[in-house]
Amino acid sequence: METEKMTFNIFGKDGKPTELIIREGKAPDMLPIKAPFAHGISGTIEAPAEFLKRRLPVEKQIDINLCHILVNRDTISIQLIINESDPYLKGIITGKLVEHPKFLEFGINTGKSWEPNQLGQFCKMNRAFFGDIQANRTLVSLLMNFVADVNSKVERMKAEKGDVKDNYSAVVNSNLPGTFQLTLPIFKGSKAETIEVELYSTVNGRDVTLQLVSPGANQLLEDIRDSVLDEQINALREIAPQIVIIEI
Repeated sequence: METEKMTFNIFGKDGKPTELIIREGKAPDMLPIKAPFAHGISGTIEAPAEFLKRRLPVEKQIDINLCHILVNRDTISIQLIINESDPYLKGIITGKLVEHPKFLEFGINTGKSWEPNQLGQFCKMNRAFFGDIQANRTLVSLLMNFVADVNSKVERMKAEKGDVKDNYSAVVNSNLPGTFQLTLPIFKGSKAETIEVELYSTVNGRDVTLQLVSPGANQLLEDIRDSVLDEQINALREIAPQIVIIEI
């Protein structure tokens, strides 16, 4: 029985003949299809506007009609979602305004409790954030000697048979400075602000703890948050007027 002879002419992309290799045996398994991966980028509050400004002019990089922006004033963040309907190309660029690490270290308006000696040490090492160096030295000295003053005065008042709780209250109030000033940035990347800080004391037996409170810092935080977010929203609308912006 004759077998039919078949001839194959294989050519590469350049039109030249190329080699065809035929192997016997079981073919290897195909690689599994990977699930879609939505990539994301996080950065400063300017990140979404910067990304959109640089990538929008690139042809076929972004379809502006398949993008939207979410603004959250509570978390002080902006999210740019690109290629929203394509699970393989979808991306989220997040910009967030975060409080400055040094502002957080002071624990202002957070309820953080300081022992007087501990706060004195901290203020001494962070003298750069006090506009008045002499005021810093005075505050540090008062804080470092605060516990010894409380103990000695309470002992004297006990001898006079006064009420212990009232004695503690009188001693604490008479030894703490009313307020002091700090000059430091509230948010990362923002300019330094001068804020007035109050010392609040809590007495429990012989233990005294202090908290730092600043209504001015709280007001600045609200004002800066809204102004920065409004500025970024305007910048995004200038870059892409037709983009959907939703406040959540």
